[in-house]
Amino acid sequence: MKVGYKKLLEQALAEIETISAEEAKGYLGHPDYVFVDLRDIRELQREGKIPGAFHAPRGMLEFWIDPESPYHKPIFASGKKFVFYCAGGWRSALAAQTAQRMGLEPVCHIEGGFKAWAEAGGPVERLEGPKNQV
Repeated sequence: MKVGYKKLLEQALAEIETISAEEAKGYLGHPDYVFVDLRDIRELQREGKIPGAFHAPRGMLEFWIDPESPYHKPIFASGKKFVFYCAGGWRSALAAQTAQRMGLEPVCHIEGGFKAWAEAGGPVERLEGPKNQV
């Protein structure tokens, strides 16, 4: 392994803005912020999500950000600040770095991810649909 995940995370964290769950709670509902949930749909169904968060599966993020992609999502051209999060903060750190390198700014990620959000008492929106799928 030339570059392991620890080194990738270290590099990402050196380049991106990291915010605490407490700070993120202050942005919820603000019209200039978009929360982006990078988790798999099964994680959302099992654990819920931050209310109003836009679900962008990590595997599609680059394609949804790029306006030249046939999969582009207009929300990423909104000019708002994007607050990325995943379960524990690793995927969101790498995603924020990638998005920033692609030119999507401003972006940040929540340290500790959804777990930290829930532990900080952040509101959680439960999703309808199957909850016991693997």
